[in-house]
Amino acid sequence: MEVKVKTALVSVSDKTGVVEFVRKLANLGVKIISTGGTAGALTQAGIEVVGIESVTGFPEMMDGRVKTLHPKIHGGLLGLRDKSDHVAAMKKHGIDPIDLVCVNLYPFEQTVAKPGCTLEDAIENIDIGGPSMVRSAAKNHRFVAVVTHPSQYDRVLAEMGKTGGAVSADLRAELARAAFSLTAAYDAAIARYLNDLAGDRFPERLSLAATRAAALRYGENPHQAGACYKFAGAGETSVSSGRLLDGGTPISFNNLLDTNAAFELVKEFDAPAAVVVKHLNPCGCAVDENICEAYRKAYEGDVVSAFGGIVAVNRTVDVELAQTIMESYSRFGKARGASGFFAEVVIAPIFEPEAVEIIRTLKSWGSRVRLIETGPIDRSRIAAGEYDVRCIVGGLLVQQRDLVGWEPEALTYPTKARPTKDQMEDLRIAWLAAKHTKSNTIVLVKNRRVVGVGAGQMNRVESGLIAFKNAGADAQGSVMASDAFFPFPDNVENAAANGVAAIVQPGGSVKDDEVIAAADKHNIAMVFTGKRHFLH
Repeated sequence: MEVKVKTALVSVSDKTGVVEFVRKLANLGVKIISTGGTAGALTQAGIEVVGIESVTGFPEMMDGRVKTLHPKIHGGLLGLRDKSDHVAAMKKHGIDPIDLVCVNLYPFEQTVAKPGCTLEDAIENIDIGGPSMVRSAAKNHRFVAVVTHPSQYDRVLAEMGKTGGAVSADLRAELARAAFSLTAAYDAAIARYLNDLAGDRFPERLSLAATRAAALRYGENPHQAGACYKFAGAGETSVSSGRLLDGGTPISFNNLLDTNAAFELVKEFDAPAAVVVKHLNPCGCAVDENICEAYRKAYEGDVVSAFGGIVAVNRTVDVELAQTIMESYSRFGKARGASGFFAEVVIAPIFEPEAVEIIRTLKSWGSRVRLIETGPIDRSRIAAGEYDVRCIVGGLLVQQRDLVGWEPEALTYPTKARPTKDQMEDLRIAWLAAKHTKSNTIVLVKNRRVVGVGAGQMNRVESGLIAFKNAGADAQGSVMASDAFFPFPDNVENAAANGVAAIVQPGGSVKDDEVIAAADKHNIAMVFTGKRHFLH
């Protein structure tokens, strides 16, 4: 059923495009009712509007808090046009039907995201009348079209232009679904702000509001559908806030998971750093004063696993770095046993235009690689209050994010040998890499480069054996990190047999004394962090 729009109520906070939208509505013969600042903007543009007070018989009051909460507004929205008693009630009380509502809401999330936002500011930006009108119109979408975003204006106008001023049932239903999603997300944002303010991190009812950013080719596997959603108001530099540059193959579900893993690790370092990730685990990670050298060292950490991996750097990709990445195989990989190289994604704060051209044209695979530009990394904007959410069938597991990094003041030194200054830097890198590697985890670092990783094994000894095998001769003189404590001395004995010079681990095992004694026997320096980094 098509419903011809004769009367529209327009009240928007975001006035983008609203003047042109309403002008075209008016040209189609639609009567325009409006409120406050919106009415002023429309009148100034030469559009004839009926003030809300003329409809309700009441002036706007209480600083605009009360203006649309009135039976003549909500009766006009909620009245069923095919139900005789509704029609009779509307006629008896002088209520005219409203066929279209154009409303967007006070910018609550933008307000609370501003530095120095007070509770009073936040409360004043909780919209009441707007969501009420949106919900009334959406509930009665059989007869009312509800427009809640400027992106919908052109589609509504196009349909009205083709139908002589009517909006189809299908479009009204689609707009209603979008409207209820909007109000649900809006209320979720308010609830979260107030819960955070009260220190209630895990309220009885948890609502998570997110907006679809992209439809994906598929999920983890081709038979699974997938999409990417962003949390509203997230200000942290991240994969979600990044911009996918033109060109490249459409990004996938697994690409985004792996890219997030790579970028979150590279964000841990202030110095130039590069990370290569494959299947959520770092197969390469290095720090250096020169970003090209950091990348080379990261790639050489495991040239075989780097094939088809994710590259993350925390510096600008300039011409030199672009050439270094694209020529990884011929410059460094072939001599070390790689059969080839390409990257699925390269993520960086900035890409110079000339560097993008090199990536796209130097090698055949460059036309397919996805490039994500995040903007400068600002660690002061880490969203400490953001949830880490994992799904189980029928529910969610919710926890605080693991934002603990390297805490020098919390370290203890239980062994006779103490790490050297250079070893301490390698231990720091190993510890941070282990934090971002699936448990059970053993990471080996030498000269600020990850040389061996054992990840995701059912026992820590096996993870260690894999790390030593991958490191080969580079294990000699390396340092070792374990994401959790050693329950037995066996990992220390294996470390000694492979030439490990220093170890960092949480400590806290009932057999710490035996573990420490094993380290002392082999003159291995050990550092306890007091914190573990399980990552399942």
